[in-house]
Amino acid sequence: MDFGYDARTVHLLGELGAFMDEFVYPAEEVLAAQLADPKREPWAIPPVVGELRAAAKARGLWNLFFVDKHGLPGEHGLPGEHGAGLTNVQYAPLAELTGRSVLLAPAAVNCAAPDTGNMELLAQFGSAEQRERWLRPLLDGDIRSAFAMTEPDVASSDATNITTRIERDGDEYVVNGRKWYITGAMNPNCRLLIVMGKTDPDAEAHRQQSMVLVPRDTPGVHVLRGMRVFGYEDADHGGHAEILFEDVRVPAANLLGEEGSGFAIAQARLGPGRIHHCMRAIGIAERALELTCRRVDSRVAFGRPLADQGVVQDWIAEARVRIEQARLLVLKTAWLMDTVGNRGAHTEIQAIKIAVPSTVEWILDKAVQAHGAAGVSQDTVLAQLWAGNRTLRLADGPDEVHRRSLARRELKKYR
Repeated sequence: MDFGYDARTVHLLGELGAFMDEFVYPAEEVLAAQLADPKREPWAIPPVVGELRAAAKARGLWNLFFVDKHGLPGEHGLPGEHGAGLTNVQYAPLAELTGRSVLLAPAAVNCAAPDTGNMELLAQFGSAEQRERWLRPLLDGDIRSAFAMTEPDVASSDATNITTRIERDGDEYVVNGRKWYITGAMNPNCRLLIVMGKTDPDAEAHRQQSMVLVPRDTPGVHVLRGMRVFGYEDADHGGHAEILFEDVRVPAANLLGEEGSGFAIAQARLGPGRIHHCMRAIGIAERALELTCRRVDSRVAFGRPLADQGVVQDWIAEARVRIEQARLLVLKTAWLMDTVGNRGAHTEIQAIKIAVPSTVEWILDKAVQAHGAAGVSQDTVLAQLWAGNRTLRLADGPDEVHRRSLARRELKKYR
């Protein structure tokens, strides 16, 4: 394994770093002010997000997540400029850099969840007509999307539990069910919902589910409310919604893949999504450590800088060790995904999903502690970063599910 950056990665890091310095970091205060504006409509996307997206697109810093197997012309009927054509190893340091301003940068360069995962699904499983109608405008940044799998009435950590029904009726599918924490669905520009439900409850457990593409304005799609995360709207990237699907009819051509393939498609989506989250989370940790160092170097307690306190120095040293460990595991995972595919990297994908969010949570906790009252206030970004990172231990599968699966795979070697 060679984790040295090639020439293209070095070039893009320079371009993206300059964009972050010139546009993104200065926009953080603007974002906070726009979110706090009493005249702002609930769940409205702050104008600064759109301004950053336009600036990033003009500079070619767009769709960096779209790895080479999807970015090449011909395979999916897409022009080459739609995808950056990077490998996972090339994308990793770029995603980490966007994680340093995770509330703005991923959306600015069109590399934010859930759109990235949805674009991957459409590229891999969508028909030519589906890609033309939905993937192209998503890649262009003209629309946004959401992925509707989690349900409030069942333990959604086991995706076979979902109760939403997708029933064939002639040339249509009829969708009935209730979903919640559907990320991106409160975004006013959200036009597409990818919905997972059961088409055949009597089939084998992992062949009961299918996915259909549901335009958000379809009759019967009722957005019941926006869901907050530890009190935050997460409106910078579109918020989360509770949605009722009531006799929602879509053409049979809106089926993604084939009937019974929904569970497998979900797993194909979640692998890249998990590593993208972890790549960005390394950037969050670096930002938190930087804020901690600056804070403790500038504050005096009991007659000397906080930076001179042994316990604080222990936090800083431990944070650096944990960041380096987490980054190396993420890079190994990215390298495996590039060389042997997502299935061959399954163990490592689960390992980073377990390790990285917990590591970053620990570093953020120490950053909050170092900042005192300011760390839990709206005057620093730390509280919101902690809230967002804490949800990663639930998103794309809770820690316990990944530990269970990983342990079973390890035990299988000895049975």
